[in-house]
Amino acid sequence: MPNDDLDVFAAFALEASAGAAAIARSYFRSRLDIEDKADASPVTIADRETEQALRDAISARFPDHAIVGEEFAEHDAGGASPYRWVIDPIDGTRSFVTGHPLYGLLMALLKDDAPVLGLVRMPELGEAYIGAGGHAAMNGTPIATSAASRLADARVYVCQPNWMMANAPQSLDRLLGAPRLVRLSYDCYPHALLAAGHVDATVDCDLQPYDFLPLVALVEGAGGCITDWHGAPLTPASDGRIVCAATPRLHEELLGVLTR
Repeated sequence: MPNDDLDVFAAFALEASAGAAAIARSYFRSRLDIEDKADASPVTIADRETEQALRDAISARFPDHAIVGEEFAEHDAGGASPYRWVIDPIDGTRSFVTGHPLYGLLMALLKDDAPVLGLVRMPELGEAYIGAGGHAAMNGTPIATSAASRLADARVYVCQPNWMMANAPQSLDRLLGAPRLVRLSYDCYPHALLAAGHVDATVDCDLQPYDFLPLVALVEGAGGCITDWHGAPLTPASDGRIVCAATPRLHEELLGVLTR
């Protein structure tokens, strides 16, 4: 793909996400009706209006691109283009509805199902992280992962710890005791912090494609590694368990802790 195309797509993603994030912010810490979807996850008018704004922007600028989002049915645009946008309008709706500011807005662009662009925007923090073409930036400033290569020295975020306690307790026990520093968390922000070099690794699980595909080009563009728990590349068919690390050596060590 020509770099010029990626530059166009990146500029568009930043502009469209900024407009959509303003919608989410307008509803933040207001009293909203909360519905439960079939999977018991919450949804609000803020999720739907934010996603609709992103869909409208994509369709207006790239009418032949397909769109997959969390809240509405897939739009295939006739299937003529190899490009597909994947969006999560509010990653962390539980955070959003409880007034916690660390919810995010996620966008990925896939070409033939391979992620070529990823964006994490944090509306309440005024931060936008984007990766494409082997580069990554936050608010226009280049970012890179750390040089950490040993788990014993690493700072690690473990996301979705309640799911891990119920479904992978042995992996969680090993993981909690291995790094130098462990923090428990949720949602997308730890992965953005990894890309910016503030933490060295993240482990996440129970994710949907719109949760993890936007992270791929961002983490890799910053110089990091991101795969599933078995070391396989992430695709729309991945099982929702991911490992991100600053360096290949640290990534390999984390995989061993999770799967042995």
